[in-house]
Amino acid sequence: MPALLLALRPRQWTKNLVIFAGLAFSGGANDQATVAKAVLAFVLFCAASSAVYLFNDLLDRKRDQQHPSKKNRPIASGKVSVSTAAMTAAILAGAALLFGYTMSEAPDAILAYLVLQAAYSLRLKHVVILDVFCIAAGFLLRVLCGVWAIDAPLSPWLVACTVQLALFLALCKRRAEVTAIGEGSHAQRPLLREYASPGTDVMVGVAAAALLVTYTLYTLLPGALLQLDVTMKSRAGEPGMIWTTPMVLYGVMRYLYLVYSQDKGERPERILTSDVPLLSSIVAYCAVVAWVVYL
Repeated sequence: MPALLLALRPRQWTKNLVIFAGLAFSGGANDQATVAKAVLAFVLFCAASSAVYLFNDLLDRKRDQQHPSKKNRPIASGKVSVSTAAMTAAILAGAALLFGYTMSEAPDAILAYLVLQAAYSLRLKHVVILDVFCIAAGFLLRVLCGVWAIDAPLSPWLVACTVQLALFLALCKRRAEVTAIGEGSHAQRPLLREYASPGTDVMVGVAAAALLVTYTLYTLLPGALLQLDVTMKSRAGEPGMIWTTPMVLYGVMRYLYLVYSQDKGERPERILTSDVPLLSSIVAYCAVVAWVVYL
C-alpha cells in the first residue's frame, strides 16, 4: 500500500460504518436516494477522519518514533513528509466540509468532529477518563451525521447505546494498551499510567453492564427505533427485536474474553473484522434486524 494511503488509515474507516445506523433502523434502505445520501455521508466522514489521523500523527511523530510498532507509521518513519501530510489533511478536511453542505445538517456533525478531534490531539487525549469520553463523542457525531444526512428523526436510545458502546470499546482499548506496554513502562504514553490500576477493570465492567441494560430496554420500549416518516411504523417493542439481545450479549462477552484472556483489544477495528466468532455474531445481529425492520 502506498505510504500516503497507509497514513490515511483506511482500516480505521470501519469505525465510520456506524453512520449507517440511522439508515438501517429507519427502514430507509429501501429508498435509493436515501441510501445515496448515507453513502455520501460515509465517504465525507472517511475524508474527515483521515484528516484527523494525519494531524494526530504529525503531532505525535517524535513520540511514535520511540514506540516499538508505531515507529513504522508513514509519517514517523519519514516515508511521508510533514508538508505532504499537512497539505493532504487540509484538503481532506476542506473537501468534507464543502461537499457536506449539500446534506442538511450533516456538515455540523463533521465540523464538530474536526474541532473535537483537534482538541483531543492537542490536549484532551492526555486527560484521564476525559480521553475516552472524547472517543465516545466522536462515535456519537458519526451517528448524528448519518441521521442528519437522511433527515431522519433522532432516537435518544440510539444516542445512549452509541455512547455506551464507544465507552466500552475505548476503556477496553486502554486496558489492552496498558497490558501491551507493561505497567512499569509508560514513558511513551504517560496517560497509560493512570489506567494501570484495578479501577480500569471496574470501569470496563460498568460500561459493559450499562450497555447491555440500555440496549435491552432499547429493544423493548416503543418508539426506540427511528422513523423516516409518519407512514413508517416503528418496530421497537415488537417480539422480533428482543432476539437481537443474545448476539449483543455474546458480542460483549466475546470481546471481554479477547481483552482479558487473549490480551487483545489494542486495535478494536482489527478485532471486529478478523475474529470469526465475533464477526459471526455481528452478521447474525444484522440479519435479525433486517428481518424485523424490513420484512
